[in-house]
Amino acid sequence: MFIDTHTHLYVSEFDDDRTDVVKRAIESGVSHFVLPAIDSSYTKAMHDLCDQYPDRMSLMMGLHPTHVGDDFEEQLAHVETQLKKGHYVAVGEIGIDLYWDTSTLSLQQKAFHLQIQWALEHDLPIVIHCRDAFKEVFHVLEEYKTESLRGVFHCFTGTEDDAHRALGHNMLLGIGGVVTFKNGKIDQFLSSIPLEKIILETDAPYLAPVPYRGKRNESAYLPLVAQKVCELYGISMGSLAIQTTTNAQNLFRLT
Repeated sequence: MFIDTHTHLYVSEFDDDRTDVVKRAIESGVSHFVLPAIDSSYTKAMHDLCDQYPDRMSLMMGLHPTHVGDDFEEQLAHVETQLKKGHYVAVGEIGIDLYWDTSTLSLQQKAFHLQIQWALEHDLPIVIHCRDAFKEVFHVLEEYKTESLRGVFHCFTGTEDDAHRALGHNMLLGIGGVVTFKNGKIDQFLSSIPLEKIILETDAPYLAPVPYRGKRNESAYLPLVAQKVCELYGISMGSLAIQTTTNAQNLFRLT
């Protein structure tokens, strides 16, 4: 069985068939789902889904970098309040995104710093969103290198050097549909990364793997990601499932 360590099952793209989506995922071999936060407007939907599947869903809490705007202080106050309530397995997804908007960089950096500090206070891992911003993200992480910070680069799309640098910061690599893309590039070096340092994800409804690229992604497609990773490492699906599930359970302290 697999764990989808990053799936937005609570968003509107699944409103018409969410129960079927979860059922298909379970039938495909996905036993557990970790839900990343976006902003305060999604908190209720996340909790509602978790209440519906309490043994299968785990929640993160954080402010997504693309949602850092004029109200970011209010949004961060919500994150802080939620984290104090407990019941979250990670602070995420957080980080820096310079693909959509570079004008908010300073605000994104401030939000990233604060949420890292809260992760350390609550002894939680961080789940990093990094798009066109590896330099900026690593600059922030350098300030915490002596701390007990741990986490994962969600949907890792960097170079081999970026990958090893991430490992040096006690981060795992989240591997999703990009590994199946012809131009994804991470397939060229992924097998050089210890299997103990990767976890699997879909980022549903985004980044569907081949042959569904460009369509709505689902957690049921996680085995397609796993199949590609198995080919790269030359191992069986069973071996990959055992190792990546263990990695995810250790990172998020899932029971």
